[in-house]
Amino acid sequence: MKSIGGFYYVRCGEKEYECKARGSFRQKGSSPVAGDRVEISVPDEGYCAVERILPRKNKLKRPALANIDALVIVCSTVDPLPNFTVIDKMTAAAVNNSMAPVLAISKNDIKNGDEVAEIYRKSGIQVFQCSPEDQSGVDALREFLKNKVSAFTGNSGVGKSTLLNLLFPSLDLATGDISEKLGRGRHTTRVVELFELDGCYVADTPGFSTVDLQRYEMIDKEQLQYCFPEFEKYLGQCQFTSCSHTCEKGCKILDAVQSGEISPSRHKSYVQMYNEVKDIKHWQIK
Repeated sequence: MKSIGGFYYVRCGEKEYECKARGSFRQKGSSPVAGDRVEISVPDEGYCAVERILPRKNKLKRPALANIDALVIVCSTVDPLPNFTVIDKMTAAAVNNSMAPVLAISKNDIKNGDEVAEIYRKSGIQVFQCSPEDQSGVDALREFLKNKVSAFTGNSGVGKSTLLNLLFPSLDLATGDISEKLGRGRHTTRVVELFELDGCYVADTPGFSTVDLQRYEMIDKEQLQYCFPEFEKYLGQCQFTSCSHTCEKGCKILDAVQSGEISPSRHKSYVQMYNEVKDIKHWQIK
């Protein structure tokens, strides 16, 4: 459920055990993270121990989470304004890690988020518009989360903890105001922790930053095109089989951008991500 200071808190049935991890994990360069399914030993005396990490279906490096079904990316309509590059990097990271990318737009009561929602709905990404004044989006998101392990992330100040409090009032997570001087929120979430709520597990996470995404979630240039769902129906139709979908003649994806079928902001993010990795070898990314 969480790890703090070398201790791992493991839910087993109705009980939660405070555990240490075997030294063999450190030797192998792998440690348990929130979301891991593990086997533990429970001695009569002394600390419980994590004996084995069961196979993972996916894992994010930062925030450190495993076995995630859906990555809920929270963005706000104002204070801070949507950062499309960061959102698109997160949606691509989710697809690349076999997670369903979901966009939750907050602060719709301050500024309408329909334009942002349309970009991502057209991209095949599920979108929920949420605000304290309109519970319909919150209720729909809560229904979506049932029977899933979900992680909430986004830039600081977008309202992750506030949204989680709307979804699950019993959480009572700490929230912070926007720092006018810095233009971003103070980090109010310190520990990556899973909460068991209404038949699902949700995580509140420290803020993702562009630096973290570039460092930890870089995607191979050959794989990147598959991480934008709206590209799928055009792949294989370009004039050149080696088309990078950035500037080539006869590129069907560029044609779709020109015709408005693919959002220009999404394609701009793709080109930026492609240029960041185009000269990096596959083994270097790994």
